[in-house]
Amino acid sequence: MPIPAVASLPIRRLTPRDLTACADLSEDRGWPREEHKWRLLLTAGTGYGIDDPDGGLVAACVVTEYGSGERPDLGAIGMVLVAARHARQGVGRRLMRHIVSAMGTTPLTLYATPYGRPLYEELGFKTTGRSEMLCGHFTPDGQEPRVTTRAATAEDLGPIVRLDEEVFGSDRTPLLARLPAFSDQLRVAMDGGRIVGFAAAWPNMDTQVVGPLIARDTATAKSLICSLAAHTDRPLRTDIDIRHEELLTWAKEHGLASVAMNSVMAYGITELPGDWTRRFAPLTVAAG
Repeated sequence: MPIPAVASLPIRRLTPRDLTACADLSEDRGWPREEHKWRLLLTAGTGYGIDDPDGGLVAACVVTEYGSGERPDLGAIGMVLVAARHARQGVGRRLMRHIVSAMGTTPLTLYATPYGRPLYEELGFKTTGRSEMLCGHFTPDGQEPRVTTRAATAEDLGPIVRLDEEVFGSDRTPLLARLPAFSDQLRVAMDGGRIVGFAAAWPNMDTQVVGPLIARDTATAKSLICSLAAHTDRPLRTDIDIRHEELLTWAKEHGLASVAMNSVMAYGITELPGDWTRRFAPLTVAAG
């Protein structure tokens, strides 16, 4: 297709009906299809895409908005993809500019690969941190976890949402309300009858992704990971803020290996809200 034709194609909102086309686009770029994750993002967030006249999508991405007021406190951008046949034609830049304009004064964040970071920097995004992706079969050391954990119940959702808003810095109720159905496991860490952390493990192809991981301290984060690993035979995958050096070292000592590094970037703010000392891993890098 000639470049001018691609440049003039309209950008539209995506819906859950576009799930297969989004998964096809992922596969086209060599990513896993990740239909389970796409389904969550297209229902909890707002998808943007460009239709290819020859079928499928030229490009797609999703924005997940957070906050309880009339205007979002924060927008997380993820799954920015351009079909291989339309790469290097400015499509991704045009889609990102559209989103930045559509979000107005709402601060934005995203996780950028080394490949994508130059584009985001060109658009005004600044690097505020980094995360390290780990993956592997967790090998327990036989020691008892220092913090008590248990499976979450329906009654725990309210306390989980309140703790998450305190740590994340914005209300994520619409996303967290979907977590029990989305994840294979949702566990809470307890101290004196109070929830001091929580974590989920959800299916992604042949792995279990650990996220979100919110914990009072590193010992609590370790106990949550141990409890999740004890209830699955699949490899674990997670993205840990590199400032949590002790947790990263411990995870690598227990079978998880480094896979990739991503830059955490922001637009319209100098630092992400919330308390990073208790925010160990995102639900997914696509949604923060």
